[in-house]
Amino acid sequence: MAPPPAVMAEMISDSWLSQAITVAARLRIADTLAAGPLAVDALATRVDADPDALHRMLRALVSRGVFRRRGDGRYELNALGRTLQSDVPGSMAGLARFKGSRQHREHWSLLEEAVRTGKSTIPMLRGQDGFDYLASEPELADDFNQAMTSFSELAVGPVVAAYDFSAYPTIVDVGGGHGRLLAAVLAATPGARGVLYDLPHVVAGAGDLLRAHAVDSRVRIAAGSFFDGVPAGGDAYVLKNVVHDWADDQALAILRNIRTVAGDTASLLLVESVIPRHERESVGKWLDLEMLVATSARERTANEYRDLLARAGWAMRRVISTPSPFSIVEAMPAI
Repeated sequence: MAPPPAVMAEMISDSWLSQAITVAARLRIADTLAAGPLAVDALATRVDADPDALHRMLRALVSRGVFRRRGDGRYELNALGRTLQSDVPGSMAGLARFKGSRQHREHWSLLEEAVRTGKSTIPMLRGQDGFDYLASEPELADDFNQAMTSFSELAVGPVVAAYDFSAYPTIVDVGGGHGRLLAAVLAATPGARGVLYDLPHVVAGAGDLLRAHAVDSRVRIAAGSFFDGVPAGGDAYVLKNVVHDWADDQALAILRNIRTVAGDTASLLLVESVIPRHERESVGKWLDLEMLVATSARERTANEYRDLLARAGWAMRRVISTPSPFSIVEAMPAI
């Protein structure tokens, strides 16, 4: 029941919270507190910060539930604070560093121009498209890759739990990175084999992950670009967070390349943040703006996926929701 101006002021000021979380991740405060609670002076020494300024930032973060201050004044981790540790399941540290980076904030500062033109802001600022620009900024690219890996972890369990992959003897993961989703699918489907397909420099690092999940003997690694073609012989083709990276023309090229090699009984499974029909808040609606700013691409509604798939020779069967921000768009070849 707060007055609308007060609610709006809080919404506008949420950028302060986001930036403080980013600083906490960059200073590796959660990693430092993992060994136990620390007084602010000791913590400041270890993370190379001014004690008073660090106390002021932590005081604000504690007020929003990030970290905890004990009765003796020492700071310690809580559930939200632990997500900023670097090497824990569900880590959001890379995401915090990337989203709060100077470069990413500069890109979003031109949102007005993106909304006016319908185009990504990165070429306006950098003279390169989003992926080429990332390749030119190794530290930012590392934060981005860590962010995407961690964010993808949110999808793995819910997707595997929501969908029965046992009908598919051969599963091709197109644009699958190091194969985290494919590894989880194969672990849950002992009778299946997989093909991991991505750019050469990406799949070069896949072996360790596949071995760690004990599925390497069932995976064939193939290198290439999905704009040139994809491996044939799949009973299911899985694409996680691939189609949303591209505007319709490029997305159609990818989907048509898969249709060219897919048999008439193959399935296509897109793991994406499908924008719901309701007017309530959803992660997908904000990710859609991120895609506009970053690549002139988009998240899509179920109807938009149905139309896009039909243009590429696929017929959408259904959209399967999961407890995560991701859904599974299932399609079959249009005969």
